[in-house]
Amino acid sequence: MNVVKRRERIARVRRVEHMQAAAAAAAAEGQLASLEQSAARVLDLRLQLTSGVGGTSAETLAARGELAHRLDIARFGLADAIVGARTVVDAKAADRIAARIRQESAERLVDRAQHDEDALAEKRAGANARMKTPRFSGEA
Repeated sequence: MNVVKRRERIARVRRVEHMQAAAAAAAAEGQLASLEQSAARVLDLRLQLTSGVGGTSAETLAARGELAHRLDIARFGLADAIVGARTVVDAKAADRIAARIRQESAERLVDRAQHDEDALAEKRAGANARMKTPRFSGEA
């Protein structure tokens, strides 16, 4: 029974580790989605600057050019952050898979220990049973 309890405790720890790894992977995916959404918004803002129709003053054109340049810098900075976030997402997904494998392995060990314990108890019960000799009628 001691082995089964130890393995059940290990299985519980592995289950918690898997849940933590899954939460970390989900957080990394959320961060990546947020960065991608920000990059899309910056690109939309940048494209809106070039859609001016009609006459514009030199000051307005210079201000738009400066803003466009700053948006381009922000977009390129976000591109680097997105690449880093994708790397983190891949690493967290691998960690989650490894944690799941360890959890499943621990659960199989619990099942095996329980089965072995049951088999040993059955064997002991069979060994302790008294052998009864059949008595036939007519024997004295």
